[in-house]
Amino acid sequence: MMATVRLSFSPAPVHVRTARLVGVAVARRAGVAEELLDEVRLAIGEACTRAVALHNQYGLPDLVTVEMSDSDSYSVRVIDHAPIEASVGLTKLPPDELADESLTDEALTTGVGFALLAGFVDDLQVRPVDDGPGTEVRMVWPVRRR
Repeated sequence: MMATVRLSFSPAPVHVRTARLVGVAVARRAGVAEELLDEVRLAIGEACTRAVALHNQYGLPDLVTVEMSDSDSYSVRVIDHAPIEASVGLTKLPPDELADESLTDEALTTGVGFALLAGFVDDLQVRPVDDGPGTEVRMVWPVRRR
């Protein structure tokens, strides 16, 4: 049985915890291995924290969206509405430039967030949203069918 859960929240850090809790509960129900649940929790938290930071940096009141689906795998999409150059610009920087003191705290958080996500998730995709400004961070984990 395939299910999709959609969660939208205002860009406040306090809501990231709720997104993590819901994400792990859906992952467990979907059949993600118990040993991967910490990875799921950390990755969802990092992606949501990144989206909240971008919304706050640009003063965007738009909701952050998290979609979870459990078809042949467990996938999570975290969608922000920040300008695309802000969302993905640091992914093109060499690691030694992340230490550049001219980078803002927000920019550094965004770039480090991608590096952490890449460490947590084997199947990670970052792409522009289809309509309007923003970025979709898509993460996928295998499931065991009962």
